[in-house]
Amino acid sequence: MSEKTEPNLNDVAETLLITLNTRAIESQRPDAMIKDDKAVAIVAQGDFDHSRLRLQGNDEVSLILRMREFDRQAREFLTRNPDGVVVHIGCGLDTRFERVDNGRVEWFDLDLPQVIALRRNLIGGEMERYRLLSGSVFESAWLEAMAGYLGRPFLFLAEGVLPYFETAQVKSLVLTLRDQFPGAELVCDAHTSFFPGCITCRWLCPKSMPACIGC
Repeated sequence: MSEKTEPNLNDVAETLLITLNTRAIESQRPDAMIKDDKAVAIVAQGDFDHSRLRLQGNDEVSLILRMREFDRQAREFLTRNPDGVVVHIGCGLDTRFERVDNGRVEWFDLDLPQVIALRRNLIGGEMERYRLLSGSVFESAWLEAMAGYLGRPFLFLAEGVLPYFETAQVKSLVLTLRDQFPGAELVCDAHTSFFPGCITCRWLCPKSMPACIGC
């Protein structure tokens, strides 16, 4: 019997285990809204405390619907831009690349070093058209890896990430994407003053984007 892997995570990074566990549970339903067999295998392989990772019914459904919407948004982008570049900000242990890969996309999964290390251990490393970026999205180091792809259509996915940070940090990130990747698209979930829950947003990032961006 193989030895189970105990995740060594803390703070915000630990929330990735909730989404992983939810995907695994949903994937085993006969009428699953999202299928992620790798999530099932990862949960079986990892030493997780499932009692504190299970969401309430409505929250679980909302999370699955959000995942499915992000998958749909990624597929829609790749339909319009088959040779596009996708950067998954705060990828956690998601396997979206495998779910939406069109055989041509260049995909980057970006997360904190402790998450990328766990990801390499549980899922595996890089492969053709798929790369891992270790670090904070609020730092500039990851931008260097994008230098060879500038001029191609870019999609940035930030699922369950931005609501954890201060407004000033989020604005700074969006303005960085605007300046570095004109014409790029950003799909994220956010809280607004009109609705207390999360909504999914799609932003275009032209050079003319105003400096004040907020929900």
